[in-house]
Amino acid sequence: MDNVVRRLNWGCGHSGEPGWINSDVKAGPGIDISADIQTGLPLEDGDIDYAVSIHALQEIPYPEIVSILQELRRVLKPDGVLRLVLSDLDKHFHAYLQGDRTFFCPPDSESGPEFAGVPDEDVSSLGGKLIVQLIWYGYTRTLFTADFIEELLFKSGFREVHHCAYQETRSPYIGIVELDNRKNESLYVEAVK
Repeated sequence: MDNVVRRLNWGCGHSGEPGWINSDVKAGPGIDISADIQTGLPLEDGDIDYAVSIHALQEIPYPEIVSILQELRRVLKPDGVLRLVLSDLDKHFHAYLQGDRTFFCPPDSESGPEFAGVPDEDVSSLGGKLIVQLIWYGYTRTLFTADFIEELLFKSGFREVHHCAYQETRSPYIGIVELDNRKNESLYVEAVK
């Protein structure tokens, strides 16, 4: 009997993470599945224990979000969990309204090496930093708030949705938080199939 936990890192970017089934639309080192999720992932129904997507769903246009979430739900086992890390629109607006420039370009990149913020050379006004970070140089197509992603997850057929904090999970899978990043600007949500 195989007790190996199968975990999917969907939208992994340029390279995959060891110990994960890494999937992205483009090929690269460590990417196990190079496929466009809009046409379906080459995985069986109920094949995955849990899936994680880190700042990838926001690159999908709004009209396609529910079908993408349904595809991620399809590959999960019964009671499987999807963890999403998304740029949090509320946190961005709060920082903007508070005049917090460090939110948009943190000193010594306290958000982690994967996020250096919006440099003054690109845009120096606070409003400009807000907008450029939200749309991330044109990559972001859908913005999220906690209640909006919850609504979309329920529309996609998930039966439970839990809001979590950075490096915290409501699931039985401790490893589900391994890829968490961009703590200051993100929201973390888990949905159960």
